[in-house]
Amino acid sequence: MRNSVRKLRSSRGLSQGQLGTALGVSRQTINAIETERYTPSLPLALSMAKFFEVSVEEMFHADESPADDQ
Repeated sequence: MRNSVRKLRSSRGLSQGQLGTALGVSRQTINAIETERYTPSLPLALSMAKFFEVSVEEMFHADESPADDQ
């Protein structure tokens, strides 16, 4: 699952640690989400969306491959 967390965080001038503190998670968790090694729980994804004032859909994008029509 792709995400825009790094872009949103950077645009607000926040460090991973600052974002983690604001959301109640570790800097390592934020790093893992940004590098797509960890998909956040629904409650965390909702908290992140609320923090950044965007929808969950704007922040997280499913890796979609073209449908196999055959």
